[in-house]
Amino acid sequence: MNDQTLKRLRELTRYALTLAREQGPGVMLGRAAGFAARRMPGRPARYLPARKVLAAQRAEYAGKGPTDCGLPVVSVLTALYNTPPEYLRAFLDSFVNQTAPNGQLCLADASDPDHPEVGRIVEEYQKKNQQIVYKKVENKGIAANTNAAAALADGEYLALADHDDVLAPHALYTMGKAILALRAEGKPDGFLYSDEALFTKSIRRPLRAHFKPAYAPDYLLCCNYICHLAVFRRSLFEEVGGERSECDGSQDHDLFLRLAQRVGGAAHVPQVLYYWRVHAGSTSGGTGAKPYVAEAAKRALRDHLARTGGKGTVEDGLFPSTYRVKWEVEGCPKVSILIPNKDHTDTLETCLHSLYAKTTWENYEVILIENNSEDPATFDYYEKAKARYEGLQVVRWPGKGFNFSAINNYGRQFASGQWLLLLNNDVEILEGDWLTELLRQCARPGGAAVCGAMLCYPDDTLQHAGVVTGLGGYAGHSHKYQRRGSSGYMFRAATVQDFSAVTGACLLVNAAVYDEMKGLDEAFAVAFNDVDFCLRVREAGYRIAWTPYAVLRHYESKSRGSDEKDPVKVRRFAHEQQLLYQRHGQEEIQNDPYYSPHLTADREDFSESADRRALQWPELRVRWQDGGRPLPKGKTE
Repeated sequence: MNDQTLKRLRELTRYALTLAREQGPGVMLGRAAGFAARRMPGRPARYLPARKVLAAQRAEYAGKGPTDCGLPVVSVLTALYNTPPEYLRAFLDSFVNQTAPNGQLCLADASDPDHPEVGRIVEEYQKKNQQIVYKKVENKGIAANTNAAAALADGEYLALADHDDVLAPHALYTMGKAILALRAEGKPDGFLYSDEALFTKSIRRPLRAHFKPAYAPDYLLCCNYICHLAVFRRSLFEEVGGERSECDGSQDHDLFLRLAQRVGGAAHVPQVLYYWRVHAGSTSGGTGAKPYVAEAAKRALRDHLARTGGKGTVEDGLFPSTYRVKWEVEGCPKVSILIPNKDHTDTLETCLHSLYAKTTWENYEVILIENNSEDPATFDYYEKAKARYEGLQVVRWPGKGFNFSAINNYGRQFASGQWLLLLNNDVEILEGDWLTELLRQCARPGGAAVCGAMLCYPDDTLQHAGVVTGLGGYAGHSHKYQRRGSSGYMFRAATVQDFSAVTGACLLVNAAVYDEMKGLDEAFAVAFNDVDFCLRVREAGYRIAWTPYAVLRHYESKSRGSDEKDPVKVRRFAHEQQLLYQRHGQEEIQNDPYYSPHLTADREDFSESADRRALQWPELRVRWQDGGRPLPKGKTE
C-alpha cells in the first residue's frame, strides 16, 4: 500500500469520525453504505422518477392539451435520415408518452428513396398524436434539415433531439415548469439545458449519466458539455439565425455559443431528461465516428472569438472532442509573486530555482514574506538568494505564529504588479509557460478574476484540479489522487474549467479585485482562506477559472507539518470549518453550482451519489447563471 493510499484511508477515517460526531452514527453508516453501493452495478431505471411521480404528473394534466395546460409549448426539432425503424419507434414513443401535453414534435425527413418506411412509421404515429408534424425535405445537411424542422414549429420554445435517441418521460413537463420558475424569479428564461444519460438498448438500463455544472462559459469553449436536452425561445433561435451549415457536425455547439452570448448565460435543470443512444456512428461514442466534428467545432469557436472580439487561436485539446482557446494576453502585465516562508530553505530553493530557471513570462517580481524563521542559516540563505535571483525581495511579517491570510496581505503592500500570484514555498515549477497560461485565462477582455493551476503530488497524481465546495461537508479538491494525464469526469480534469474556488497554493488574482475584497480574511488563519476569498470574489460577480495547462508539483504543507496529530491545530481547523458556514451559509457551501447534486459529496472523484432520491422523487430545481462580471477597466495590462 503506497503513501497516497494510506493518506486517503486516514482522510476517510477522519471524515467518518467527524460525521458520526456531528451528525450521528446513523448518518455516518448511511454514507458508508453509499460508498459501498457506488462500487456495485447500477440499479435499473436509476435516473428515472418513481412511477408514482410520473403518474401524478399525468394526472395533473389529464384531459388538457397544449393550449390549456398552462405550460409553455416546446417544439422538439428532429431531422430524420434513414432512421432504423426500431430507433424511430422508440423515439416517437418517448414523445407520445410524455407526462405533460405541452409538446410538439417537428420532423424534417431527408431520408433517401430506399427508406420509405421512415415516412410510413411517422404517419402511423400522427394518427395517434396530432402534435406530430412532418415534412419530407431535400437533404442539405444536419443544420439545414434542423432549420427546416424549426420552420414547422408553433411552440414558444424549441428543443433539439436526435432521431435515434429517447426523451425522458418527464422531459417537457420539467422544462415547462422550469421556465415558469425562472419567470417567477425574474430570471432570464431564454436558454435552458438538462442532464443526460447514455444507453444502448433500454433507458431502464443506462450506462452512465452526464451530470453537468451550472452554466460554465470557459468549459463550454473547451467542449459541448451542454448537449442534451437544450431548450430555448423560438424567437431567440430566429434572432441568432438558426443553425449554421458551415458548422455541420458541431452545429449545436455553435448554436449554444450564440444563444448564451445573446442571453448572457443559461439555466441548468439538474434532472436526466434525455437519453443518448450509443451505437456505431453516433457521436455519443466519440468524434472518431464522425471525424469532421472536430474541424466544425474549431470553426464554431473561431467564429465565436470573432463575434465577441476575443483574441486567440483555437487548437485541439488534450483529448478528442475537447478544444483549447489559446488566449492572447492583453499587454505585458506585471505579476507580483508572493511566497510566505519559514525556514525549510531546501524546499524554498527548489521553488525559487525552478521559478527563475523555467518561467518564460518575463515581467514578474518575487516577494518572499519571512514568517518567524528560527534557523539563523535561513537569513544567510535570503542574502545569497537576493544576490542570485534578480529582483527578489525579502520582507519580514511583523506578526507571530502562522496566519496565511495576514502574511499574504502584508506582502501585498510591497507588490507593484497588476496581478498577484499567491504561491506556496513547497511547489516546484514543471513547465515554462505556467505563468503565461494563468495570465491567458485572466489578462484579457472578459477574463476571469482568479485562476488556479494543476498541482500534482510527487508520485504524479493530482493534488488540485479546482476546488468543489461541499465535498466532505466543506470543500475538497476536484479529481484528487487521479493520475496526471487522465481526462477526469466529462473531461473536467483536462479542460479549462469554471470553479467556485481554487487553492491558494498557486492562485493568480487581479490586484484590483484583491484590494476590492480587502485581501484574504485573516480570521481564516490556516484553512479555507482561499475558499472564502474565492467565494467572495464570485459573490461580487467575477469568475474563477482553473487550467490544466499550468502544471506544478506540490509537496503540500511541508513547512507547517501535519495538522492531524496536534489537538490545537485540529480545534483551529474545526473552528475555521464552522466559520466558513457562518460567512457563506451551509446551504450555499453544500450546493456548489459547478458540481452536481447527483454526484457524491463523500469523495473527490466525481462518482455518482448512491442517494438517488433527488432523481426518483424530484423537486424542481433550476439554476440561472450568467457569464460573470468584467474586470475593472485598466487593471489587466
